[in-house]
Amino acid sequence: MHPTRRYWFAMLLALSLAPTLAVAQNNGWALDPGVLASGQDLLKHTPQREMDGLFQAVHAAAQDDHQAQVLCDLFEPDADRSLSGLNAAATRLGADNQQRFATAVANALVASLQASTQPDDSAVARQGLKSAAVTAAMLHDGFAAGFAADGDAVDSRRTRCQSLRWLLDAMQTRPLAERAAMTRMLLQQGMQQQGMQQ
Repeated sequence: MHPTRRYWFAMLLALSLAPTLAVAQNNGWALDPGVLASGQDLLKHTPQREMDGLFQAVHAAAQDDHQAQVLCDLFEPDADRSLSGLNAAATRLGADNQQRFATAVANALVASLQASTQPDDSAVARQGLKSAAVTAAMLHDGFAAGFAADGDAVDSRRTRCQSLRWLLDAMQTRPLAERAAMTRMLLQQGMQQQGMQQ
């Protein structure tokens, strides 16, 4: 099956589960009908394990020099991180990374349909990002300068992307709960709001 069709199949499968999950409320599952409204709602409901699955998909794709910019663009402050935005990013990846990313999004969607809003983990995210940034800065001389690169010029975007890739590598070394919290915050707010570009 073509990767794009595979993605939509996974999404349709997830959406088709919604009535089943609603019926299953007596078994302890709850469906918030508003969860499908946007990528932001998805992120608020996604449990740690599935959020970390999103991180792992992003990190894996960022290892590819030719595909990294697609993922980096998702973390720009004004990026579209709605469900349609995540889909658009997925369709720009190579087949393997597209399947991995699409599966992670579909898993997050299914899990979010079964979950209530997750506890606020923004404090964990900020501390984790601080620790990961310190690690990345110690390992890579151009880390801070990369996030300071301003504007939409190709060179600036490429430089910011390289620093983000180093940050993702450092995030990979943190515990799952921190990775999930950091991923949630970065997909909700982008990089600039976290002070990474200042």
